[in-house]
Amino acid sequence: MLQSAAFYILAGIAAISALMVVSARNPVHAVLFLILTFFSAAGLFVLLGAEFLAMILVIVYVGAVAVLFLFVVMMLDVNFVALKQGFLDYLPLGGLIGLILIGELTLVGWSWADHRYTGATLASPTPEGVSNIAALGAVIYTDYAFFFITAGLVLLVAMIGAIVLTLRHREGVKRQNIHAQVNRTRDEAIEVVTLKSGEGIG
Repeated sequence: MLQSAAFYILAGIAAISALMVVSARNPVHAVLFLILTFFSAAGLFVLLGAEFLAMILVIVYVGAVAVLFLFVVMMLDVNFVALKQGFLDYLPLGGLIGLILIGELTLVGWSWADHRYTGATLASPTPEGVSNIAALGAVIYTDYAFFFITAGLVLLVAMIGAIVLTLRHREGVKRQNIHAQVNRTRDEAIEVVTLKSGEGIG
């Protein structure tokens, strides 16, 4: 009974937060709702016994991706008002894609509920005496090591891209050039001005 109540509460929070992600006008609020969605989904994974997926969802997505999104949104000077002006033009296409996704999720749920498809999944449980995290780690670092390293490289490229975007030079913003300061000469650093008595610098 307690697990059922926790499932409905977490699922409801996740659904509402996901809806607020795409409907919030403030992009910072949208990122915060995205973090709440991740935490709710992590709680659902814990209820399902997938502690590794819950930990990865919190550490990777909340601790890195969502914070990266928030960092980029706050640092980049993006005109979100102009960006959302053509929202209604893409509404039919977005509705069609949403219907396709709903159909796919319905198909997956129906196939999972059908006993003809669940037999193959239940035939290979976690080995005796091995935790969920240990079993997944043994599979990831042996059979799927190449894909695991590739995913890490993709995240690295995304992080470098975000840093490059935020370090762009803007007009009117003074930046310190340490190399030019260290290598400047006396003539470049100071200017000797001869003033007459009783006059100031014009």
